[in-house]
Amino acid sequence: MSPEKEMTVREAGKKGGETVKKKYGPEFYTRIGRKGGETV
Repeated sequence: MSPEKEMTVREAGKKGGETVKKKYGPEFYTRIGRKGGETV
């Protein structure tokens, strides 16, 4: 067995973002971005 390569914060964020995109679709980012803009 090869030792697991550690993941950088950047890689972890990208992986998480891709997972969310697959699960909820790109429209999800539009919706949460709009919500964020309303609270400012």
